[in-house]
Amino acid sequence: MKSDLMHSRVQLEKDILDRLVTEVKETVATDVQLPKVERTAPFSVLKLWNMRRNARYATIIGNRPPRIVNGIGY
Repeated sequence: MKSDLMHSRVQLEKDILDRLVTEVKETVATDVQLPKVERTAPFSVLKLWNMRRNARYATIIGNRPPRIVNGIGY
């Protein structure tokens, strides 16, 4: 079986390669206080059931032919 794969070899210039492999020393900010996030209720079966029900009704309404509005008794 023939294979049409080409092995990739990326050639970089010396200065670009040096910048990519240079070690960067960073400090961690310890005095920062993040705001508290309120926990929401977990995703439940009831939420999933409501989403599916609403999607089903949306497709039923979307497949209905449009009403003809003539201005009398609509």
